[in-house]
Amino acid sequence: MTHKHSREKSPDSMKSGRSGKTFLQPLALASVCLFLIFLLLVMKLVDLSTLDRTLIDSIENRGLQIVRNVKQLTDLYDERFFEPGQADLGVEIRPSVTETSLSLPEVLIRELIASAQDIDYQLEAQSSDMVSSADMVSSAASVRPEDDLLKDIAFREGLWMVTVWDEHGTLSYTSRPVPKTLSVLARPVLDGREEIKIHILTSSGSQEKFGFIALQRKFASGTIAVALDDEAFQFWRLKISIQKAIEEVGQIPELGYLVVTDKHRRIIGQLEGTAEGPEDLNMEAALVPKAALLPRAALGTKAALTKADMVQKYRKINLDGKEWLDILTPIHLQDGFSGMVRMGLSRESAEQILVKNRHDILISMAFMVVIAILSMWLLYKNQNKHLAKMGELERRVQQAERLSALGRLAAGVAHEIRNPLNAISMASQRLQRDNLQQLSEVIRDEIRRLNQIIEEFLSFSRSRKLEFKRSDLINLLDQIVLLMREEAESQGVTLKMARSENSYDVFMDADKLKQALINIIKNGIESISGKGSIDLALATEGKGWIGIRISDTGAGLKTTEIQQIFDPDYTTKEKGLGLGLPLAYEIIKGHGGDIHVSSRPGEGTTFKIILPLDGRSRG
Repeated sequence: MTHKHSREKSPDSMKSGRSGKTFLQPLALASVCLFLIFLLLVMKLVDLSTLDRTLIDSIENRGLQIVRNVKQLTDLYDERFFEPGQADLGVEIRPSVTETSLSLPEVLIRELIASAQDIDYQLEAQSSDMVSSADMVSSAASVRPEDDLLKDIAFREGLWMVTVWDEHGTLSYTSRPVPKTLSVLARPVLDGREEIKIHILTSSGSQEKFGFIALQRKFASGTIAVALDDEAFQFWRLKISIQKAIEEVGQIPELGYLVVTDKHRRIIGQLEGTAEGPEDLNMEAALVPKAALLPRAALGTKAALTKADMVQKYRKINLDGKEWLDILTPIHLQDGFSGMVRMGLSRESAEQILVKNRHDILISMAFMVVIAILSMWLLYKNQNKHLAKMGELERRVQQAERLSALGRLAAGVAHEIRNPLNAISMASQRLQRDNLQQLSEVIRDEIRRLNQIIEEFLSFSRSRKLEFKRSDLINLLDQIVLLMREEAESQGVTLKMARSENSYDVFMDADKLKQALINIIKNGIESISGKGSIDLALATEGKGWIGIRISDTGAGLKTTEIQQIFDPDYTTKEKGLGLGLPLAYEIIKGHGGDIHVSSRPGEGTTFKIILPLDGRSRG
């Protein structure tokens, strides 16, 4: 009798693998959908961020264009101060304060008059806060609080000097020593003969290095005068030019506020009639930097500045319930003047676009989630439907294969039964003339042979009905060795098992597994001619698996025999059906295990049975 080897891939294993991998599992699909949704969300957020950045850049470009326009108009107005047709600054001028169309020098004079009156008001308010008139020092040469106040006012207003005389023409206080020339030129106002005296930087060739406006005080008795030197005149000239430029370009709906300051943070231009702007107009550190500072060598150039040349800082703010982009950027004018422009541009349109895009993202994400859930549900239903159909087809195929195998076995059974029946018939015919004892033994042997054939046939047909429970595998092997040892020794074969200190509890059908192992051991005994041995051993085969090794010293197998030994219709036995190994194969497969056979002719055969410790989960 020869052994047989299991195929590398059995039909059952192929069916189970196919049914488990034919369709994507809903959990795997859910993971893929979630990943795609997450990826789409990230892409949408990146697009939203890019859109926000693009909108901010658009607003910034708009603001920088406003700054460029202010610069160009400021340079233009500054040059027009000395064009023909403008008022001569070297003579005394009496502008009409009600005139609606004023020349630039007339605007300068009007602004200086307004500044002088404002200073007069501040002085009067300061005087009313004095503790008592006894604290005032009558000497003009002494330092008084009003002198310090006038120094602060003169610096803030960009004036060279601010001077106040009382009603008698006596100097009360001043921001710096008063030149004698100014007292002489302002004498008509000091004496009360005139209300105002204007002398703005006299004509070329004069010795005076200053201009002034003297006028009678409005909020107290006496005279107040404001004076300009060359530097102060340049400051006021630029201040008038910048203010005119701001008024011309400032009629833009999205422009909320615009303020220009010099290097001392003095306001030299401001858009009137707009939002006041944030309280921290001079707090440049609160803004986010955008670019590097412009090199000093570039200051004073008339070339148009690009966006990359300009220092930019920005932040998003909410002012009076409206969204603004607060921008801080430098402005560089001719004659080396540099200042800072602070403006607020409305972000309402940009925010509306962003809100719409956020809304679209939420809708698209919700739509994607609904589609993903619906797809998973449909796939789950469809998968279950197909798996049920495949399971039914597999059962039918298995039934057809089993019926086919049983048909072939039935033919074999008929053939096998015919021989002992013929022998019985012939023995019965000879009962009358031959030895009755010898013939009766033949009849008994043939009947026993018939019974064995029928038992093998019935055992194979019942091999799939397994009942699992936890049992000790070592105890099962001890029982098998005890049962088979006497039969093996009667054939000259030694049966032994390597002991293991561990215990292995396995979910199995102990009776059916015992039958499978006994069939393999019987095949081993039959393959040994003369004396030999069969060894049993246990060893773990990875996590959750146990291996049973059955090695014999029999005749061994050829490669062609190894590939067919588990076919029910293949046998090399002279007697019987040869169903022992197919039956063992069915039982072990029913436990979720596998059989591996290694053999060479004349060197014996080793069966390696691998079983899961939890047989029910893999059965």
